[in-house]
Amino acid sequence: MATTPNLLSVAKIWDQGAHNAFTDLLRFDDRWWCTFREAEEHGPSIGTVRVITSEDGANWQSVAVLEEQEVDLRDPKLSVTPEGRLMLVMGGCVYGSGEHGTRSPRIAFSSDGINWTAPQKVLAEDHWLWRVTWHEGVAYSVSKLGEGANPRRGFLYSSTDGLDWRWISEFFLPDDTWTASETTVRIMPDETMVALVRPDWIGSSQPPYIDWQWTQIGEKMGGPNFIRWSDGTLWAAARGRHPEGGAAMVLSRMTRTNYKPVLWLPSGGDCSYPGMVEHEGILWLSYYSSHEGKTSIYLAQVEV
Repeated sequence: MATTPNLLSVAKIWDQGAHNAFTDLLRFDDRWWCTFREAEEHGPSIGTVRVITSEDGANWQSVAVLEEQEVDLRDPKLSVTPEGRLMLVMGGCVYGSGEHGTRSPRIAFSSDGINWTAPQKVLAEDHWLWRVTWHEGVAYSVSKLGEGANPRRGFLYSSTDGLDWRWISEFFLPDDTWTASETTVRIMPDETMVALVRPDWIGSSQPPYIDWQWTQIGEKMGGPNFIRWSDGTLWAAARGRHPEGGAAMVLSRMTRTNYKPVLWLPSGGDCSYPGMVEHEGILWLSYYSSHEGKTSIYLAQVEV
């Protein structure tokens, strides 16, 4: 184990879309699976979700594209259901129906990663389930509600099938100048739920996950993700700031009350939204970045 993270390798694995962004990564059926959005630009434009796969992490092939007419599918996230199916959660944005348009989450399933069900709407308009974590047969996800002129609010939901979602609690952050946005939750061995919340919060709660304690971490994040390592430590990744200035893909040590940047990956400009997997003692991390010009998908291996 490295005392400080050591970047073993980083490679561009996809750049065929005009704008390739918002990744996630999963190890499933002895293969790597990476998903991301392709569109004309970062902002409002009709996006499709692509799924690529690899046996070795070096040679990738596209196996699926999910799309919906006149809908911007964004921020795809992968998980595995208790039945052993792959599940994708995506935001579905519709523009032009108002000053800020509308949106609602979409869910799709696949048994092989190649053939996917059509994206199905869940929850009400204006919700956005951002990432799903399964624990003992139950899926948990935080919906960020509100955008543009509407205040953002974060709601914790649960589901047993990925389609019927039930409200658990609302996140009331101490600093009400910016409420909860993109959120990753994980369940610890003692059943504590830990939440990493954009822009700069870590929360924790005991079952039934109604009462939360919050720590403001002093680092602004975009697209936050974190995992619990096999030795019990927590590692987080998100868009942050490079010590020399500018946006960067940042790997951080994390506890339930602390967040410390320790490694800045090759990145810059429009970047972040990582997928994270521990595999054979190595952190595999997908992300996107525009530091080489075109916004592209990258895969890094890090010894932590």
